[in-house]
Amino acid sequence: MTDEMDINGVLDLHMFQPKDVKDLVGDYLDECRARGLLEVRIIHGKGIGALRETVRAVLDKRSDVERYGHPGDASSWGATVVRLKPKDDGGTVQE
Repeated sequence: MTDEMDINGVLDLHMFQPKDVKDLVGDYLDECRARGLLEVRIIHGKGIGALRETVRAVLDKRSDVERYGHPGDASSWGATVVRLKPKDDGGTVQE
């Protein structure tokens, strides 16, 4: 993944196929956490909410997610902000 995209804490899902989102979000969060990027913004757009629900389903299954929600800015429903647990906190991904 690191060769394919910039890992900067912002993932814009508009560039990807919906079928790829589940794996992409998980891989991106893994890479962010490995690099110490604990605040991540996932841009899924407003639409009918299908991508938002997919993203949140992924987040709900991860034990390394401290919390997530809507950002407090103008993007509100079009993005989800995620707070990851630090690596030394013992949080690991649930299989």
